[in-house]
Amino acid sequence: MCHRCALAMMRMRVCWSICARRSARTFACTPRNTTEEFKPFMEQFVTAVWELLVKTSLQTKYDALVSHALQFLSVVAERQHYQSIFENPEILAQICDKVVIPNLDIRPSDEEIFEDSPEEYIRRDIEGSDIDTRRRAACDLVKTLSINFEQKIFGIFGQYLEILLTKYKENPTANWRSKDTAIYLVTSWASRGGTQKHGITQTSELVPLPEFCAQQIIPELERPNINEIPVLKAAAIKYVMVFRSILGPQVLANCLPQLIRHLPAESPVVHSYAACSVEKILTMRDASNAIVFGPQVLGPHATQLISGLFATLSLPGSGENEYVMKAIMRSFSVLQSASMPFMGVALPQLTEILTQVAKNPSRPHFNHYLFETLALSIKIVCQADASAVSSFEEALFPVFQGILQQDIVEFMPYVFQMLSVLLEVREGSGSIPEPYWALFPCLLSPALWDRTGNVTPLIRLISAFIKQGSAQIQALGKLSAILGIFQKMIASKANDHEGFYLLQNLLSYYPAAEIQTNLRQIFGLLFQRLSLSKTPKYISGIIVFFSFYVIKYSGGQLAQLIDEIQPGMFGMLLDRVFITDMGKVLKEQDRKMVAVGVTKLLTETPEMLLPQHGAFWPRLLHSLIDLFERPPEKLKGLEIGESAGVAEDPDAGYQVAFAQLTHAQPNQPDHLAEITDARQFLATSLSKFAQSRAGELPTLLSPLEPEYKQVLQKYCDQAGVRIA
Repeated sequence: MCHRCALAMMRMRVCWSICARRSARTFACTPRNTTEEFKPFMEQFVTAVWELLVKTSLQTKYDALVSHALQFLSVVAERQHYQSIFENPEILAQICDKVVIPNLDIRPSDEEIFEDSPEEYIRRDIEGSDIDTRRRAACDLVKTLSINFEQKIFGIFGQYLEILLTKYKENPTANWRSKDTAIYLVTSWASRGGTQKHGITQTSELVPLPEFCAQQIIPELERPNINEIPVLKAAAIKYVMVFRSILGPQVLANCLPQLIRHLPAESPVVHSYAACSVEKILTMRDASNAIVFGPQVLGPHATQLISGLFATLSLPGSGENEYVMKAIMRSFSVLQSASMPFMGVALPQLTEILTQVAKNPSRPHFNHYLFETLALSIKIVCQADASAVSSFEEALFPVFQGILQQDIVEFMPYVFQMLSVLLEVREGSGSIPEPYWALFPCLLSPALWDRTGNVTPLIRLISAFIKQGSAQIQALGKLSAILGIFQKMIASKANDHEGFYLLQNLLSYYPAAEIQTNLRQIFGLLFQRLSLSKTPKYISGIIVFFSFYVIKYSGGQLAQLIDEIQPGMFGMLLDRVFITDMGKVLKEQDRKMVAVGVTKLLTETPEMLLPQHGAFWPRLLHSLIDLFERPPEKLKGLEIGESAGVAEDPDAGYQVAFAQLTHAQPNQPDHLAEITDARQFLATSLSKFAQSRAGELPTLLSPLEPEYKQVLQKYCDQAGVRIA
């Protein structure tokens, strides 16, 4: 073992000149995998690595070596077994002076990336792709030392911080790098933990972050020239962004105008950071989940903010800046109706941007936020004036038609969502305009449905047509094509829930006479899938659908139709599906649908009292009470959209995925809004049943276990009814 340790030490002294990455991995892994064996030699290892770091130049070819060497020191320092090595204040001071500060400093190569490859700089700096950089490793070492040796390191870091800031004050133009290092030192020194959503949320109590912000950060942001020393501007903006949860609303309110002022900055990094910071600040919520910076706070800055964001999109290199577009979306979301004065200017620009990016979709995040912004704009404007939908249609339809005609697959799921939003806004305002009907036959094309990303938005769009234009669909003779889509969906483990959704819309809004003639075939397909490929998600879907059918028509019609397909099948459905698997229904609204449907089976369906079905009555009630009293069963493959781990077409290759637009979420109407409590509905329905069929209910209830009878009595007491 000693021989191996000696060899390891020798490698750490010389192999950096041969293979930096290989030796660096050795450094990083050694203390994690061993403890007692290496403990006698660890101080020598640390010394060797330390000496190596001091001797290694700042050339980029040594970055991997230095990064992993710094990681090695971090790993050793955080292990209790080896912390005695670092307890000497002199050693800590030398580590700070010789190792930390030199590697925290921004180098000429970093400045080149800042100027020539701003996207790469941003990815490294705020998106976390800097895992192998010197600066990131040095920051991690600072954090480790400040956590494990907080009292001892406070004075040391404090001295170096003062030195750096004093040097900057002596000549800000020449020594701006010192302040940049100081900001990174404070950020690493103070940070204890956080999240991507909230930034840093846990900090050292010894570091006065708001005071540092007031004395060192805000003055940088207040400098008149927003293009002066852009690296330092970016560092200052990042400080506000990272510590937004710590600084407090008042400090952020003071920073907000300065961040907005930097949106037109020439540096892509600076204006991207400014937009990103504004967006993240606008997402902040207080303890009551209310938005911290609502329209009343943001309103006075709205003109400068919106104009600044759109102006930034015209700057070189930022025509498709995702941070800026996300900030536009967030600003509209916060302002809501207060954004209306800007829509007249914003919407033509958004439409033009969409026209341009559709020619070559290359920035998926930017494109997503662009569609989010458009969907949000429609929502805001049409809530105030529903007739404004025609203006959106006039502006967007030519672009959407071009996307569909040119088969721009990346945008098609978004276009279908947007068309659904526009069509849903029109609900109740009259017939569907002709341009929609011109698109309708294309929406039924099998080729569109072969792309997985199209399925969910297309189902929603077709359902909107059914809801508002079923008579015209009937006149066009397109029901068979829609039923073909239903058949395709219901056969798919991934999309069977979409088939049920489409079928419910057909039963709800399509002319009943024609749909009734197809029900036997439809039910046959449902039972065929049930027998051939029974998954938990499908079972849940079929229970919900049949419950919906009972509510829409009647339990008697359901029993008759099913038994026409095969005698005795209704009893099998009750026995093998409803009674055994009712608890697998997860969604609250679906569970309510099932509860009401089953209640109607029990109390309004004479077929349930026939000899062949009588034994199922108490068992079905038993399962219904379980549905009320037990939490939903968490079963694999039950969530919407899951395919139970089965790849349906392994040869399909890459396909564009569906991304739901947050601001284009479909409305989920409660078809049973009049029933506020399904338990009380059961109690009142049983009471009516007892009155209409005197003497039968006690016999039906007799097989119930005593505890279930007690629960049922509780429901009756709460509803104020009697069943006996």
